[in-house]
Amino acid sequence: MRKISKPELIVGIRNLSGLEACSEYADAVYFSTDRLSLRAKAKEITLETLDDFVFEVKARQLRAYLAVNSTVNEERLEDASDVITAASNAGADAVIAWDPAVILRARNAGLRTHISTQANVTNHETANFYKSLGAERIVLSRELSLEEIRKIKRYTEVEVEAFVHGAMCMAVSGRCHLSAYVLGKSGNCGECTQPCRWKWELHGENGLIATSLGKYLLSAKDLCMIGHIPELLEAGITAFKVEGRLRDPGYLETVSRCYREAIDACIEGNYTLEKIETWRRELASVYNRGFSTGFYFGTPGLDDFSPEKDMNASEKQRRAVGIIENYYPKQQAAAVRLLEGGLSVGDEIIIEGNTTFLRQQVSFLKKTGKALEKAEKGDTVGLAVDGPVRKNDRIFIMQ
Repeated sequence: MRKISKPELIVGIRNLSGLEACSEYADAVYFSTDRLSLRAKAKEITLETLDDFVFEVKARQLRAYLAVNSTVNEERLEDASDVITAASNAGADAVIAWDPAVILRARNAGLRTHISTQANVTNHETANFYKSLGAERIVLSRELSLEEIRKIKRYTEVEVEAFVHGAMCMAVSGRCHLSAYVLGKSGNCGECTQPCRWKWELHGENGLIATSLGKYLLSAKDLCMIGHIPELLEAGITAFKVEGRLRDPGYLETVSRCYREAIDACIEGNYTLEKIETWRRELASVYNRGFSTGFYFGTPGLDDFSPEKDMNASEKQRRAVGIIENYYPKQQAAAVRLLEGGLSVGDEIIIEGNTTFLRQQVSFLKKTGKALEKAEKGDTVGLAVDGPVRKNDRIFIMQ
């Protein structure tokens, strides 16, 4: 393989705990505020806190990309101005946008622009059109094959970014109206209720229920390209994008680490089948709907849907067991109230909150001065912790 520059690994996050989870592995993060985002549920970052959040991103030597990619109706133009002003003041490295109203505002503010996959860019002429507007990068349509990406790169100098892992929408580039029709919640305004992940039945005119492969008829498998890093590099992709702004920090830590290791192994020449299988197993241990290569090697078929499984096909499940009541930094311990379940020495746990992410094993439990091997639901115990935690952080056990 010819010598290729290392691609940028970009991970979607929603708060400081997500940032903490992936900061050791990512090169950049993308996120949104509580306005004009396709992830309306991700509201932890506001225009008022954006300065502080971007500061935390850059303190970890990462680049900060702000997604401003929802539909901008007439009454939301003022929001567009406010968000772009806030992004400029905070020092965001780029905004991810597709609406010309947002693109023009970003250009006027001197902000770099990355064109969102919502623009559904599928050819080099469209890529060059956005370049003429000042865009330095295009997040390509998810419906492109690797061969199509190669052709686009051949005729444009603009950087190209592509998704490599995460949820796939059954609509073209996510431009779906199903949620809006069913529940009045527009996916294009960030309020998708994901009816494509519901159970559905096909009823015939005679009242009979049609047989099918399963009831999750519209649920696409997640994209996973961990086994095809060389092909992605050879296609000329500048940046690899991990979808996951609504995922928990444990997911972000595992996925970002696997892709960082895979990219580095490929560049260093020790990318092997054995490593690929290890990464696949690790990725299967966190939230997923089964894995597919999407459109990269041709049009997906029935095998790329997951009709028999619900939202999570993970081999491991995380179960809430309690909360942090106090933290004692000198003792490197925390007081824990077990509300939903018990803990045992040796359990794998995750402690997380809006600003906390910590993955560790339970090494020591203590109650009323005595060491325990196991604590029961309802107990308040001392727990040895591997790093700082905060009151009301939640504790999850991995099973």
